[in-house]
This record gives sequence, structure tokens and C-alpha cells, in this order.
Amino acid sequence: MDSGWLVLLSVAFGLLVGAGFMALLHAAERRGSNAVDVVNPAVPDGVEQVINALDSAGVVIDPSNNVVTASPGSISFGLVAQQALVHPELVALVDKVRSSGEPITTAVELARGPFGDASVHYLVRVARLGSRYILLLAEDHSETFRLEDVRRDFIANISHELKTPIGAISLLSEALDPAADDPEQVRRFAKRLHTEAARLTRITQEIIELSRLQAADTLRSAEVLNVDHLIASAIDQNHVQAELRGTTLVKGGAKHVEVFGDESLLVMAIHNLVGNAIQYSLDNSRVGIGVRVEDGVVEIAVTDQGLGIASDDLDRVFERFFRVDQARSRNTGGTGLGLSIVKHIVENHGGDVRVWSQLGRGSTFTIRLPEATSLASAPQGDSR
Repeated sequence: MDSGWLVLLSVAFGLLVGAGFMALLHAAERRGSNAVDVVNPAVPDGVEQVINALDSAGVVIDPSNNVVTASPGSISFGLVAQQALVHPELVALVDKVRSSGEPITTAVELARGPFGDASVHYLVRVARLGSRYILLLAEDHSETFRLEDVRRDFIANISHELKTPIGAISLLSEALDPAADDPEQVRRFAKRLHTEAARLTRITQEIIELSRLQAADTLRSAEVLNVDHLIASAIDQNHVQAELRGTTLVKGGAKHVEVFGDESLLVMAIHNLVGNAIQYSLDNSRVGIGVRVEDGVVEIAVTDQGLGIASDDLDRVFERFFRVDQARSRNTGGTGLGLSIVKHIVENHGGDVRVWSQLGRGSTFTIRLPEATSLASAPQGDSR
């Protein structure tokens, strides 16, 4: 073959090989670009900013169940760690939505941590985000569940507490008829009836009062009050009970101190503490009511010389219907609501109540309230 033709064929073959090589390179580049797009963790524009702005938990998960982006709340709640969902229950929900394509909204109870039995209740929403990602949103509803538990316990406690006096009244009224010809028996049953009816009335009144306090967000009729007057009124209301027990009531400490609040409610709170101190102290003992002011905080302390409270019970003394001494409370007509009422009254006034006690040495309950002068000098909007 002529050498010229050989050269032309060689050039043509080289061009074909070069074109094929370039085509292969272009195809490889396109495949590489597609692969980069597939593994690129970027989420749609704006989603990451929205997730980061959430107070609740928000998480975006890729096809491999890796966390692409997560809100600060999801990390503080302990739902995300090391770019992965911590709880298998949440992973199962994500897998279910990925396979079905349908969003899920459900309540989930998750362990609070690796230790202990404490749990947290979440309302979880899981849905697709585009074609590749899964969006998980979670809101902490633990407080709602806690309040529901409190409501159930409160109803159960009310039923139990009311059943005793109602049952006693029913039995005593039935016993009166056969004893009609025995005046002594009639008087004895009538006295018991009066005692149980009074106890029933007391429980009902305190339940109503406690419910009103729990529902109130603000004080309806608040004014500047003299603490000396509040204590004097509370002592006066307990004067008869103290005389019957031979208890000496002693007031001391700072004078002419003022607080801001509702007079009837604060007198009730101090009255309950003084009444409890008399009730749980030995006969012929002493109950002290002291007042102290420090750094704009007024402290009203009621100290008794009773048997004291065990350390295991100190955290429970303000619970509704809780009694340190069940038998003694029954005999003295205690309802177990007095300290709970004290707590709610004081908290509604922006204060708190504390307890110190030691077995054999008595107890001290201290009401702490903002001083009225401190409130008056505070800037507008100050929440104290």
C-alpha cells in the first residue's frame, strides 16, 4: 500500500482513539459529578437555618441514617450524639417513613439517660424532606404527662380522704336509730357525728381553697402589709388551741417590716404553720414565731419543740394529703392539705417556704417573701 495512504490511515485511527478516549473521560467526569451529588450532605436551602432556630428538637437524616444537621435542642435533649440518633425507637420511626413514604406523628417515651429509670415523653413527627432526607421533629411533653399524673393522684387522694368521714357519718347515722332509747349512746354518737361532719367540712374547704390557689396566676387584691399585723392575726386565730395544749406562743425578731400581698392569704399561711406547730408539739411546750430581714427578703420562721420530721419525709411534707404521723393527724383532725396550701400561697406571692427538722429536736418552717420596700424600689418590669 502506498505510504501516503498509510499515513492518512494512521492519522485517522489516532483521531478515532483520541475521540474515544475523550468521550470516556467526559463520561467518567459526569459519573463523578453525579456521585458527588449523591454523597453531598447539603440539605435544601433554608432548612438548616430553620432547624438551628428551633427551641425543640429538629433533626435531618440522610439515607444512611447519619444526622446531616440537628438543632441545639436535639443535642441537649440527648437525642443526637456523634452524628447519629441515640434511641433505636427513633431510628425505627425514620426507617418506617423512609420505606412507606408516609409521615408519622406519635407519642414516644424515651429513657432520660443511660442510668436510672427516669423517662421523657416526646411528641414526635417524622416525614420525608425532598427525595433523599428524613426530617424528625420532637417536642418535650413530659410536663403535660406529669400534670396528668398529679391530677390522677389528686383525684385518688380526694376519694380516699372523703371516703373515711362519709363512711363514718353513714355508720353513725345508722347506729342512732337502734340507740334511740339510750340517751347516753345517742349523745356519744351525736358527738362523733359532729366531729366527722366538721372534718368533712374542713377537707372540702381546704380542697376548694387549694384549687383556687393553683388556678390563680396573680393576686386579686394585693397591698402593702405589715408583717407584725399578719403574725398577730395568725396567733389570735390559734390562741384557743394553744391554751388547750398549754403551749406558749412567742414572737420576736424584726419589727415594722412590710410585704406586698393578699392579707387573708398570708394570714392563712402563717396560721397553718402556727397551728401545725401547736398540734405536733408536746403539751406545755413553746412555739416561736421569728421575723428577719436580709437583702430585701423577709423571713417568717415558725419553730416548734415537737418530735421532728425524719429526713426521708422532708421532701414530701408539702405534698397534698401527706402526713408525717398518720395516726396523730387523724386524731387531731388534720387533712394533710395545710402545708400544701402554705406552699401555694407563698409561691403566688413570689416567695418560697423551707423546712428544717431533726428527730427529737423539733422543726422550723420558714416563709420567705420579697420585702415591700425592695419591690417599690425595683425598676419597672422587675419580676421580683
